[in-house]
Amino acid sequence: MNVTIRKSNAWREALYGYTFIAPMMLGYIIFLLGPILMAFMMSFTNWSLFESASYVGLANYRQAIMGEELFWSTVKNTLYFSAGLVPLNIMISLSLALLLQKKVKGIGLFRTIVFTPVVTSLVAWGIVWKYIFNTDGGLVNQLLHLFGMTGPAWLYDFQLAMPVVILVSVLKNVGMNMVIFLAALQDVPVMYYEAAKIDGASPWKRFVHVTLPLIAPSLFLTMVITTIGSLKVFGQIYVMTGGGPGDSTKVLVYYIYEQAFKLYQFGYASAVAFLLFGIILLLTVLQWVVRKRWIYHEQ
Repeated sequence: MNVTIRKSNAWREALYGYTFIAPMMLGYIIFLLGPILMAFMMSFTNWSLFESASYVGLANYRQAIMGEELFWSTVKNTLYFSAGLVPLNIMISLSLALLLQKKVKGIGLFRTIVFTPVVTSLVAWGIVWKYIFNTDGGLVNQLLHLFGMTGPAWLYDFQLAMPVVILVSVLKNVGMNMVIFLAALQDVPVMYYEAAKIDGASPWKRFVHVTLPLIAPSLFLTMVITTIGSLKVFGQIYVMTGGGPGDSTKVLVYYIYEQAFKLYQFGYASAVAFLLFGIILLLTVLQWVVRKRWIYHEQ
């Protein structure tokens, strides 16, 4: 009798649990897993908006890898963006965290100011900075004019457009990594710093030999999420440069957008999307493998 009652209660508890997670699971299947599977199947077709789909095997993947120079140009631009954004973002966010970890009056206000861009609309952020770097009448060129200098056409120069977008992207998201570093820095035991001071370690040596090793897991986390985010950049490019001038700021996600929603080559765009997924997966696995060389106290 008791066994029957326990089984009934267990079944009822399981039913309650599945009922609570059902909306989330349905949303995940309908809005995420389903579209991913559809896109994967679509990548093996030549489906466009005006023609019915037919199976083409790996033709879309071969076209991207061996037949499209623009694809490799966008891969190069995407890696350029990531190589510029990731180290700059981590250096600035760690520096800000070191400065703002001190408990002084008004420190909460400064932390809020640094974090505010993270919750600001990406489109609004891009539009504001587009005006700031405007060639005629932009704030930056107006300031340079006060010193007798003529500012360049920041967003229309082949060499300057991408660095400007990188800078704007760093300023937009640096607050998120700063919060992660602040939490990590507050977990470093003070006794290690005191022992290092007694041994005569300078502030730089305490940072290199105490702080960095103890916040290494957080440093690894920020590297991974920042790298993945940089490879998916789209909004800043769309708002500020539209991929130009020429193709100098055209990145992979913008290329996918063009192929899908301007040229209506949904099959080819899906194939490029999965190639981007492969690049992100490869870099993430590489970072995961290399982490063992510089993280020694994973929990």
